[in-house]
Amino acid sequence: ITVLSSCEGPQGPAGQNGQDGLLSEVFEITRSFTNSNNFSNVVSYPHSIYSSDMVLVYRLENVVEGLDVWKLLPQTYYFNDGTLDFTYDFYFTKFDVNIVMNGSDLGTISDQFRINQIFRIVILPGYFSGRSTKKVDKNDYNAVIKAYNINDSNVKILN
Repeated sequence: ITVLSSCEGPQGPAGQNGQDGLLSEVFEITRSFTNSNNFSNVVSYPHSIYSSDMVLVYRLENVVEGLDVWKLLPQTYYFNDGTLDFTYDFYFTKFDVNIVMNGSDLGTISDQFRINQIFRIVILPGYFSGRSTKKVDKNDYNAVIKAYNINDSNVKILN
């Protein structure tokens, strides 16, 4: 048995064109890494994201001449002899992101790397992952912000 059907009726509203209207977001947090939190910080999003969304996490590495220098995680630091000291890394779900420090003796890492660290969590809709015709250097926070038309002055601060 073969069944064919067709529909008639008014045309629906015009769809959105290209990347307009898709929701990319940036959240900023300040967190410390200590023995008491097991050098790990779980940050819940204000709302769940789609399972196809991409999450990027950047750490404020420095401020040079008034400009923020953001580095994409994972981020690795080495001892002077070239052996691994520690890393920042992250894992995410559609509900939260867990930013962690990994290393052998994290309690001895200088406070400048553990206390009051500032991170930006960038949510990119899954739509972008397979449809963007231009290659974006995701290591460059400013290139990502520009390429995905994100209003960087509207960063949401999370507690």
